[in-house]
Amino acid sequence: MSDIIKIGMIGLDTSHCPAFADILHDPHQAWHVPGGRIAAAMPGGSEAFSLSRTRVAGFTAALRDKHGVQMVDDIETLAAQVDAILLESVDGRQHLEQFRRAAVGKPVYIDKPFATSTDDAREIIRIAERTHTPLMSCSSLRYAAGITDLISDPAEAVQACEAFGPAPILEDYPGLYWYGIHSAEMLFAFMGAGCVRVRCVATRDADVAVGEWRDGRAGVMRGTRLERGDFGCVVHTNTTTRLALAGATPPHYHTLLTRIMAFFRTGISPIPLEETFEIVAFLEAAERSKAQGGATQTTAGL
Repeated sequence: MSDIIKIGMIGLDTSHCPAFADILHDPHQAWHVPGGRIAAAMPGGSEAFSLSRTRVAGFTAALRDKHGVQMVDDIETLAAQVDAILLESVDGRQHLEQFRRAAVGKPVYIDKPFATSTDDAREIIRIAERTHTPLMSCSSLRYAAGITDLISDPAEAVQACEAFGPAPILEDYPGLYWYGIHSAEMLFAFMGAGCVRVRCVATRDADVAVGEWRDGRAGVMRGTRLERGDFGCVVHTNTTTRLALAGATPPHYHTLLTRIMAFFRTGISPIPLEETFEIVAFLEAAERSKAQGGATQTTAGL
C-alpha cells in the first residue's frame, strides 16, 4: 500500500460522503486528516428509503465535480481499483449484499448502522472471516469530543451507563436503527459486550431501553424526541460518576476518520466485532420489546 491510500466509496446518499471527502482532500482545512484520497465511488442509492433516493444525485455531483472522484457502475470494479473501502450507503438494509460484493480482503469500514437485523450482521461477519476482509463499523458519536475521553483512567471500572440522544422514528426505516444507533454506540463504548436481555418502554417523547449485562451491570439507552437534541452520557464507575455532552470541537468526522485511517493501514479494528454485533442485537431486542409492551427480550447471539 502506498503512502496515500486509495479509497473507494460505496453509496453516495449521506452527508458523510462529501464531509469525509473534504476532510481527506483539503490539506488547508483545520481538521484535515492526511493519508487517504477518495479515488472511486459507486453512487448506489435505495429506492426503499426516501432519504436515500432524494439525496444520491446531489452528493454524487459534489464528489464528482468538487473532488474529481471517478464514478463506477458496480462494486466489483470499485473494489479492484482501490486499497480500502468506505461503505456509506445510508440504508443499512443494503449493507449485507453490498459487503458480499466488496469483501475481497481489503479493509472495509461500514458506516452506521452496521446492519438492521442480527441475521444480516451475523452473515456480514461470517463473510469477513471467510474472505479475510478486515472490518470496522461504528457511529461517529463513539469518538465525539467529551465522550471518547470521558474515562481516561484504566483503573476506573464502568459499573453502569446511561446514554441519550435524538431518536426520531421514520416511516420508511427500521425503528431505532436510524438515529437510536448513536446512543446505543455510546452505551456500548463504555459498557462493552455482554448484554443478554433488553426491555424497552416507548412514550411520546422517548424510547427507553434497559439492557442487562451477564455480569449483573445495567445500561440504559434513552432515545429522545424533544426539541433539544443533545447527545451525551452519564457513566458510573467504581470511583465516581462522570457525565458529558458530545462536543463539536474537534468535529466528530475528524476523530472518526483518524481511527478509520489507522484501521485502513493496519487492518485492525479498534472495536471488537462481537461488540459491533451486540449493538445490532440490542436494538433488535429493544424493537421486539416495544412491540410487546415493554416485555423483556433475550438478545440474539453471534
